[in-house]
Amino acid sequence: MQRIIKKNPADLARAAADFIAKRIKEVLKKQDRFTIALSGGSTPKALHELLAKSPYADQIPWLQLHVFWGDERYVPIEDEQSNAGMAYDTLLGHVYTPEDQIHVWRTDLEPDAAAADYDRILHEYFGDAGPTFDLVLLGMGDDGHTLSLFPGTEVVHEQTAWTKAYFLEQQNMYRLTLTAPLVNRAACILFLVAGPKKAAPLREVMEGAYQPDMYPSQVIKPTEGELVWMLDEKAAANLSGQ
Repeated sequence: MQRIIKKNPADLARAAADFIAKRIKEVLKKQDRFTIALSGGSTPKALHELLAKSPYADQIPWLQLHVFWGDERYVPIEDEQSNAGMAYDTLLGHVYTPEDQIHVWRTDLEPDAAAADYDRILHEYFGDAGPTFDLVLLGMGDDGHTLSLFPGTEVVHEQTAWTKAYFLEQQNMYRLTLTAPLVNRAACILFLVAGPKKAAPLREVMEGAYQPDMYPSQVIKPTEGELVWMLDEKAAANLSGQ
């Protein structure tokens, strides 16, 4: 596990953009496509806006990217809560990746059908063994959740299915999510965490006892790949050694 700490959210976004551009370049020396799972939230939004502009927009071979999302709210893509909608507004609408290489969760289908559709696409890309995504971007909520793996939900303990749809009572909405078994097979997982509200849960996730029902981010443990935590100083404030 690698831990990188930056002074503030702006520096964090720049470091993440540098990391991603470098990772894409390195991987594409060895293969002809790069699969990435994007995240929602405010920190990825700043990252997207950087990637959409020079110098990053000119450095990254967008034609070779295959884009997924770690999770999605069950809302139309036009809804302001849509992770895919945010990504198009801040990044994908400003660069050119072929539409058949961009895989949005189908919120025009019933939730279970949307999860099954995503599962089918993922199985077309990835086998039952070996690495899955070249890079998964993750955030962590104030409650220690990541993806749509929320405290106290059954999906936190999923062992076999790659995708799940379920109704999240506290938000009164359906969520669509990748699961730990799939994400943990990624070649690289990059957590981006910023802000003082993340400090207490982040310490529990990284240094506390294993309590995934309380801190679901703890279930993200790559089987073979690289795990990178990129943090700003306020998020990292409670970690030992800081």
